[in-house]
Amino acid sequence: MARCQKHRWEGKKSGPNPTDRAKAGTKRSVITESAGIPLGLAVAGANVVDFKLARDTIVSIPIKRPRPTRACPQGVCLDKGYDYREVEALLREFRFTGHIARRGQNVRKLKRKARRKARRWVVERTHSWMNRFRRILVRWEKRADTYVALLHLVFSLITWRACAAFA
Repeated sequence: MARCQKHRWEGKKSGPNPTDRAKAGTKRSVITESAGIPLGLAVAGANVVDFKLARDTIVSIPIKRPRPTRACPQGVCLDKGYDYREVEALLREFRFTGHIARRGQNVRKLKRKARRKARRWVVERTHSWMNRFRRILVRWEKRADTYVALLHLVFSLITWRACAAFA
């Protein structure tokens, strides 16, 4: 009986999903601008913790950022999965103003304050736009570079549609 061997391209940037019976899955970490236009991307296995993808996501931004000043700071809104000292040090390194939801923070207390609104929904909306492309929603590609190339194609289509909406 011959042993089944994996191909060299299988298993890259995919891992056992901790919430779905350990099926192989992919995690996409996306950074967007305030209107939801995607700027950067990092892809890893589903079993990778969110905050470990923060550096790769920020470094993947292809355009040169303007230098943040006190008058015009650049903020990053992150959810509770990024509430770690490493992420705060990373934001200081890249000169971002971090708005991180804290673990153990009561959501109802925040909703009572009228000035505090959830900002994370912009990224969630971008993920929803990405999931409208069936080829992205269900990952059929075995090779990681092909999957990342398809994600970049989807990003360009999302950007194109947003530019058409503003015109």
